[in-house]
Amino acid sequence: MSRIDRRTFLALPALAPALAGLRLQAAAARPNILLIYADDLGYGDLSCYGATGVRTPNLDRLAATGLRFTDAHSTAATCTPARYSLLTGEYAFRRKEARILPGDAPLLIEPGRETLPALLRKAGYRTGVVGKWHLGLGRGAVDWNGEIRPGPLEVGFDESFIMPATGDRVPCVYVDGHRVAGLDPADPIRVSYQAPIGSEPTGAKNPELLKMHPSHGHDMAIVNGVSRIGYMTGGKSALWVDEDMADVFTRRAVRFIESSQASPFFLYFATHDIHVPRLPHDRFAGASTMGPRGRAIAQLDWCVGELLRTLDRLHLAGNTLVLFSSDNGPVVDDGYMDEAVEKLGAHRPAGPLRGGKYSNFEAGTCIPLIANWPGRVKRGVSDALVSQVDFLRSLTSLAGLKPGAAAAPDSVDVLPALLGNSKRGREEVVEQGSTLSLRQGRWKYIEPGKGERLNKNVNIETGIDPEPQLYDVTADRGETRNLAAAMPERVRAMKAALDQIRAGSRPPR
Repeated sequence: MSRIDRRTFLALPALAPALAGLRLQAAAARPNILLIYADDLGYGDLSCYGATGVRTPNLDRLAATGLRFTDAHSTAATCTPARYSLLTGEYAFRRKEARILPGDAPLLIEPGRETLPALLRKAGYRTGVVGKWHLGLGRGAVDWNGEIRPGPLEVGFDESFIMPATGDRVPCVYVDGHRVAGLDPADPIRVSYQAPIGSEPTGAKNPELLKMHPSHGHDMAIVNGVSRIGYMTGGKSALWVDEDMADVFTRRAVRFIESSQASPFFLYFATHDIHVPRLPHDRFAGASTMGPRGRAIAQLDWCVGELLRTLDRLHLAGNTLVLFSSDNGPVVDDGYMDEAVEKLGAHRPAGPLRGGKYSNFEAGTCIPLIANWPGRVKRGVSDALVSQVDFLRSLTSLAGLKPGAAAAPDSVDVLPALLGNSKRGREEVVEQGSTLSLRQGRWKYIEPGKGERLNKNVNIETGIDPEPQLYDVTADRGETRNLAAAMPERVRAMKAALDQIRAGSRPPR
């Protein structure tokens, strides 16, 4: 052995800790990202946000060891628009098609666009989506019996296992990649949102076949004893069982994590819970006094716990950023007679906020947000103003990428706020209900609109008013005092700012 070789050989043990440190530093530069996205979960629905009618120990632990946000927002008070903004970094009001989609709608996101998963894949991430999609599939007139494309795999995901739309909409099947999972070719699927198909029973004509009855709408095709929105025949071997859905999605999410250990991964785990129909597994029968809605919250918490335990088991927790949030605010009766209203008790799904799902008031978009990354996210509570539209630029910044100038037009890099390194988030954010609202710090402006002030189907205030509304949401979190008449100059200034944002002439701040 030469003198140089001998010196190098003798130095190797001393270099080992330094090399290991470099490897850890390189890994920390691109942490795994687990984004858990609940459905219709309100600001007050978790025990770490004040709920007492149900316990959420796994989410409570995530909040206790991480950062809990009190002024975080989805971009819209309904699901499809919020999910569109989350993945594209663009306010959904800019796309007239970005509304609550039927189950047979074409794909809303253009293939080739710089989406959150596409950019993270470019940065070396393995990307996956498991759970609710509700952003359309195909190019219209989907053939559910063949290849279904474009879909999640064409907008940046390496792996996809989804429900096409919602639990209360047909088709009631899982789509694995480009095909319906478990489909028997001899029993082809047919779907229609216009007229009944064949002589299949419906909720409207055959209520005696139902184990859960609709309170309004939801009276078409019957699947698993529940009538849905839309008509469907065939595909019997592929139909989901609602009570098993959380288990099916969670197992698939665990499998994705297990198979993605060799590289950093991004998993978008979009739960069905706590959307209607609420049919949690029987093992949650005693988990809440609030009936199926409370048990669905407990089931959601169990799903979170299973994923956290997987990270711990695989020794991945230390290098994984976990984000937990919801697509919009809460709704109690959203179309089924499931005792959610009767057993609500003292529970306040929106906490101190006014409104809920579908509403212009804060409960429509102010949602739970928890960030957790051991050693990197500071523990505590943050009142920084942040929006899910900012996840694209914030998370790609974390991965060392910067989107192109045309991508994510409304997204802002608020990574310091998400990690707890800054108390400031956005300066202003748009909220989409039936009309648009603008938040600037403590002030909220709701533009005038036409329509009913109460959505009678769900018993939620819409926030629609023919006159402008202005609230100080710091001093008046419940939006009880409209200050527009007393502060006309602020109303004019915020209206002008909202008009500029709508026109795309005001850069995101």
